[in-house]
Amino acid sequence: QVTLVESGGGLVQPGGSLRLSCAVSGSLDSINVMRWYRQAPGKQREWVAVLTNYGSTNYADSVKGRFIISRDNAKRTVYLQMNSLKPEDTAVYYCRGDSAWGQGTQVTVSS
Repeated sequence: QVTLVESGGGLVQPGGSLRLSCAVSGSLDSINVMRWYRQAPGKQREWVAVLTNYGSTNYADSVKGRFIISRDNAKRTVYLQMNSLKPEDTAVYYCRGDSAWGQGTQVTVSS
């Protein structure tokens, strides 16, 4: 069974950048689709980005052009590079590999 562990969250000023990591316990190749989600306080969890085994990516409109999802199979890690961060990006960010979820990492964008 695959387990996922996110890291890289923290406090950043508006306009700044963070890179989130999602470490996969098993083989990353065994996972067909990797996704990032986020959940802001008082809001429902929302999808942010997706990366398939074929290398296809897609992003929510709210992050398109600012966030980049990528993977390093050798390190069994999926990344979410977040640039030009805004206060509305503040949320707990979760990675999902097929049906497995990580525990989340907090991202706070504030001056």
